[in-house]
Amino acid sequence: MPFQKKHKLGALPFNEEPFDKSPLCVRVREGVKDKLKTIPNWQERLRNLIDELIEDNDNCQ
Repeated sequence: MPFQKKHKLGALPFNEEPFDKSPLCVRVREGVKDKLKTIPNWQERLRNLIDELIEDNDNCQ
C-alpha cells in the first residue's frame, strides 16, 4: 500500500510554528535516553528548555 500524499496523520506541531525539517541530534551519556523516554511529554518539555537556554544566552550578550 503506497503512502498517501496530504494525509492527516503524522507528527504535527502543537502550536502555530512548524517544526524544522531536520532534527537536532545530541549524543548523551549511556542510559539517559531510556530514562528520558519514561518522562511524560518529554519532547515538548525539552523543546521548551532549549528555547529557555537560547533566550538566556541572548540576554547575556
